[in-house]
Amino acid sequence: MDDRGPGRTGTRLRGDDALGLRHRPATGPARDTGRHAGRRPPPAPREFRAAWVATVANIDWPSRRGLSDAAQVAEIHAILDSARALRLNAIVLQVRTSADAFYRSTLEPWSEYLSGVQGQGPGYDPLALWIEQAHARGLELHAWLNPYRAKQSGGKSASAATHLSRTRPEWVKKYGDQLWIDPGEPAAAEHTLAVCRDLLTRYAVDGLHIDDYFYPYPVQDAAKQDIDFPDEPSWQRYLLGGGTLPRADWRRDNVDQLVRRLYELVRDVRPTARVGISPFGLPRPDLRPAGITGFSQYDKLYAHVEHWMAMGWLDYVAPQLYWPRAQKPQAFEPLMRAWQGVNPLGRHVWPGLFTSRAANEAEGWPLDEIPAQVDLMRTAPATGGHLHFSMVALLKNRRDIAATLRDGAYAQAALTPTFPWLSAPACAAPSVSREPDGSWRATVAGTPACRFAPWRRPPGSGWRFEVLPPDGRIHRPGPGETLVLSAINAIGDEGPRATFVA
Repeated sequence: MDDRGPGRTGTRLRGDDALGLRHRPATGPARDTGRHAGRRPPPAPREFRAAWVATVANIDWPSRRGLSDAAQVAEIHAILDSARALRLNAIVLQVRTSADAFYRSTLEPWSEYLSGVQGQGPGYDPLALWIEQAHARGLELHAWLNPYRAKQSGGKSASAATHLSRTRPEWVKKYGDQLWIDPGEPAAAEHTLAVCRDLLTRYAVDGLHIDDYFYPYPVQDAAKQDIDFPDEPSWQRYLLGGGTLPRADWRRDNVDQLVRRLYELVRDVRPTARVGISPFGLPRPDLRPAGITGFSQYDKLYAHVEHWMAMGWLDYVAPQLYWPRAQKPQAFEPLMRAWQGVNPLGRHVWPGLFTSRAANEAEGWPLDEIPAQVDLMRTAPATGGHLHFSMVALLKNRRDIAATLRDGAYAQAALTPTFPWLSAPACAAPSVSREPDGSWRATVAGTPACRFAPWRRPPGSGWRFEVLPPDGRIHRPGPGETLVLSAINAIGDEGPRATFVA
């Protein structure tokens, strides 16, 4: 049965046709009835499996400053191929490290971590390529921004003429050996939101992501006393304008309002994009489990993460649980459970794992630490996902960490979890066609699929789950193999399933 349209090179398969693929349409799992009743595949496995790709100080990409465009692009492909082979489903790429850009921008200069010179860019658009190539592999791409840092301690380049430290020096404060945008400057907050709007408008990112750098981590003087952040001018303007909050509460409110407005901006400009925040791993002191001690981001970074969760100003939180299970003052499992316990709206809690440290021979973590942490996150109540810091340890398979995960915890592919509080157009049930080269391809009418989710069962075997990129290319099933296929939309929702038997 030939169903070729203009420009098509394939033959669409419908019904019991001469090409040997028998189609049983279904609008969902419940429609698979008759002699196949009771033999339907289970719900699709879901788990957010991501890695941070840090660009600051060339931690992950590019591997050093001054690489040629061709070398940078080759590294992008290598990272994404590795992520796909490992059965990750998302990459969190740092695109703004220090009021700079890893994409073409009229608002901020090119990052020095590309060429070595701030303001000097490559001959291509890195973020556009990252998104294109991630999506082609069925991976999500979340853009990671630092909202307040203006120069990192490892920065070597002179500031470009378009950098905020030169165009708006009143916003930028020297603190220790770094430069920071003052969160108390309302116009600076407007600028950061303009950067986010620009990203959301011009790039098909799957999410915006910010990490733990709000107000900076304290710098200490020679007597080991914290040096206060130098925001006296903005503080005094606040008081003169009638402000009544104590200074610490004012600082927290500055961050609160940026987080709130960022979330509202994302919902308005790109409703399918998710907002993720990765704070320091210890909750507010009064909300910690017994025996947990350490740094207070509430008091020192002025980050009231629990309030953001209660208000629904994020879609997922990735607390940086960067400690092993046996480290009692910061034990992994009690902290994981504590974050689950301050989540009244049921937002996703996906811990960040210190995979690079665990995979470092010198650190002495047990070889099974990261796989064991993944196992803990799958015990009830399960977290539904996690992120690895950072991609370089997985890419280089340090201490065999990538192979261990691929063959163990990640032996089966997984879709990202759904977001019941978000909505997006649903995908229809897919069709399957045979291409001239003999391969098979899934397609869907109407809403495009971001990926396809086939369950496969050869005769006499159990179901095996896969995740396919949006090109829909399917490894040819063997004789008698059953294929139950669905299309996945922009927020991970599964469309109706269609069943085919070879």
